[in-house]
Formats: sequence, structure tokens, C-alpha cells
Amino acid sequence: MTKSEREGPYHHGDLRNALVRAAAALAETGGPEAVTVRAAARRVGVTPTAAYRHFTNHEQLLGAAQEQAQQSLFGAMAETIRTFPPDADAVTRLFAVGRGYIVFALREPGLFRTAFCNREEDDPENWNSPAFDLLSDLLDELVEIGFTDPADRPDAEYAAWSAVHGMASLLVERALPDTGPRARDLAIDRTLAVISRGLATGPNAADFGRDARRAAMPDAAD
Repeated sequence: MTKSEREGPYHHGDLRNALVRAAAALAETGGPEAVTVRAAARRVGVTPTAAYRHFTNHEQLLGAAQEQAQQSLFGAMAETIRTFPPDADAVTRLFAVGRGYIVFALREPGLFRTAFCNREEDDPENWNSPAFDLLSDLLDELVEIGFTDPADRPDAEYAAWSAVHGMASLLVERALPDTGPRARDLAIDRTLAVISRGLATGPNAADFGRDARRAAMPDAAD
């Protein structure tokens, strides 16, 4: 074992996790293109040979970094929900997670890109997205409370996710005119409102979400 392997900034026996954390840090600053086994090894302070014992190629390490980015995205969405009372209705929480998703993208553009970077998958069915699962659960709740008609529930995740992800991507890539934080915040709010109106097809839709729009508009992200 080399000196760098013995004295690297990781706990003994935990090199794999240290490399994943390093890959996530590389992605945070440089996006998925910055994630390589050699760069992660250099950041941790071990030899590439030591790193290759855990990740045989760039694709494996990128996959681990992608999973870490997905978990960070989910954490940002869940944290936004926790700012509301436990009994907040599902419409309010849907607004909250949508805003949390976009705020995460603005604050962590490298991780955001890495969470959805293109890479080969041996089995796409094994791809894990806790953010997608959270959205699915909320949409199920909308049906349960009568906000959304059951006939409109199948695959509603894709419509809602596409709208929020599209707005996040446009902002991250600076594809929209820079008209200031307030205008940006209103554009986000209108996107979320359109999603809400599209889902408001159930018999009780008028009884929910009156305050969701106001509640889901904290101060604009820096």
C-alpha cells in the first residue's frame, strides 16, 4: 500500500464512498464531464490503481455520482416540504417540491446536470430516482383527496416532471432573458400554477390549493 493510500482523506476501508463523494464534488463544479476515475483518485489522495479496484471505468463512477446527485435533489425537495405544517394538503406540497426542484438546479447546476446525465445503463429499470417516487406519491394523494380525476392519473408524472425540469433547465442554461430575481420567481410560480390547473380535474379540486400558490413562493433563490 502506498503512502497516499494510507494517508488519504478517507477512513480506512471506506475508499469507495470517498471516491463517490469526490465524484459528486467534481460534478458539482464541472458537471458530469468532470467525473473521471483519475480525477476522483487525485481528489481523495490515492493512486488511480487503488481507485480502479472499486470502479473499473468512468461509467461506473459516473453512475455512482449520478445516484448521489439524485439523492441530493430528493433531499432538497424533501427539505422544502418540511418548511410547511405536517397537515399541509397535497397541492401545497406539490408546489413545494416543484419549487425545491428548481431551486436545487439553480444552486447546484453541476449536480443537477449529473443527476440526469446521459450514460449507458445495463438495466434502465434499475435506475433509481427518489425524486420521481416522491412526485408519484403526491400525485396519488391528489387522486385520494379528489383534486385529480383517477382517469387523469396514469403517467401524470411525466407531464408534471417535464414542465418543472424544462423550466429548471432553461434557467440553469441561461436560455431565458435575465430580467431579475422577481421576474424569474414569477416565471417559476406560473409554471407550477399551470401544472396545478392541469391536474385540477377531480370533483374536489376547488376545495384545495387556494393558498398553495402563496405558500410555495418563498424568497427567490440567490
